[in-house]
Amino acid sequence: MSSLSLAYLMPALPEIFMALSGLGLLVVGVFLGNGGTRTISWSVAVSFAVAALLLLGLDWDRIETFNGMFVLDRFTGFMKLFVLVGLITSVMISVRFLYQVQIARFEYPVLMLFAGLGMMIMISANNMLVLYMGLELQSLALYVLAAFRRDQNRAAEAGIKYFILGALASGMLLFGTSMIYGYTGSIDFDVIGQTLANNPVADTGLIVGLVFVLVSMAFKVSAVPFHMWTPDVYEGAPTSVTAFFAIVPKLAAMAILVRVLYGPFMSISADWQQIIWFMAAASLIVSSFAGLAQKNIKRLMAYSSIGNMGYALIGVAAGTQVGVGAVVLYMIIYMIMTAGVFSVILMMRRNGIGAEDIEDLSGLSTNSPLLAAALAILLFSMAGIPPMAGFFGKLLIFNAAVSAGMFNLAVLGVLASVVAAFYYLRIIKVMYFDEAVDPFDQQIAFSKRAVLLLSVLFITLFILKPDALIATSMSAAAALFTG
Repeated sequence: MSSLSLAYLMPALPEIFMALSGLGLLVVGVFLGNGGTRTISWSVAVSFAVAALLLLGLDWDRIETFNGMFVLDRFTGFMKLFVLVGLITSVMISVRFLYQVQIARFEYPVLMLFAGLGMMIMISANNMLVLYMGLELQSLALYVLAAFRRDQNRAAEAGIKYFILGALASGMLLFGTSMIYGYTGSIDFDVIGQTLANNPVADTGLIVGLVFVLVSMAFKVSAVPFHMWTPDVYEGAPTSVTAFFAIVPKLAAMAILVRVLYGPFMSISADWQQIIWFMAAASLIVSSFAGLAQKNIKRLMAYSSIGNMGYALIGVAAGTQVGVGAVVLYMIIYMIMTAGVFSVILMMRRNGIGAEDIEDLSGLSTNSPLLAAALAILLFSMAGIPPMAGFFGKLLIFNAAVSAGMFNLAVLGVLASVVAAFYYLRIIKVMYFDEAVDPFDQQIAFSKRAVLLLSVLFITLFILKPDALIATSMSAAAALFTG
């Protein structure tokens, strides 16, 4: 292979490695059978770690390859790095769970690997069809994971709902792409951007096409009014799959949403800002009040996820570099908080049976004071209470909205935080003030303890040196504006 060919492939080296690893581990899994699930799982985690090292070894100055259809810059590199961190975390907290619920099959970690590959391709897409390819590779793996526990009707229902609505979202993306092609003559991000920059007054048909693309993206980030699948899928899917859904795909979907809006469609920002404004406001309102009625902690986390996407969309709607930087930081903090919370949820097992109701946490401070304290810290951060990291994430989001003149959206965000704080504080009240019930099983995997500890440390110590991650997030955002 010539040096020219190697240079051509280098920007996609992590993705190529992940694809080859997935194919190889699939063959190994066939020979090892389901007894090799643990080995395959940790091999997948190692593959993610190697892909992260390969990514760090690449030049993050803007590089395009595959005829401009694939791009690597500081924004895509930074977001892909944290996607890989989230993937490693998801594998770590799921291995023991698979054996506990007797669904230890080697296909599970391999599906996570291919879903991660789809996310990586999606983030670096510089062409609408490459975006679709990455999105579908991710989605097809997630459909199977949602219904992985075949002996449960709830899991089958979750898989079917996710598949039907996901297929609908994919169809909308393709239809929107066809309309965008009809009005711009291209599906390449760069060409679309140049065409719109030369014709700042967008045709109605183009706007309709963009709306269809945004609807598809809204499904993926669970933004209202396209959130209906989220609570049912979160509740019905195996808990480790729910954790995976909450931790990683949202980060990847928000990254490509930002890239699409601030790349080819930046010149018509006045048109899409109204749509994002509405989705942000609706997500905040619906999640805050719907979450109050939830008794199942997985459903509650679904509405919490919808609300957090609402806050992130405030930064997207701002239409500024500061807004994008705030979104990047917020999504990273959200991912780390969510990983910690789901580590605790996966520990909620009594006599070998998983517990999902909020009332099952009654008196946790008496039975497991350290676990209760860790969960309380994470919930305080999700509520945006200082000095936790979640407070700084929301502060930057609101600052971006105010700087962009979106005072009403910032005020709505603050009010939604107050309402949402109630259901986070209700869990803390149950843990500390309700009468203790039987303690949870004490045999907890070291990996879950490690993820929980690292999550709590990040959330509590972020205040000591927040500038480093904030500056890096802003630098990543700058890549979208400097080209």
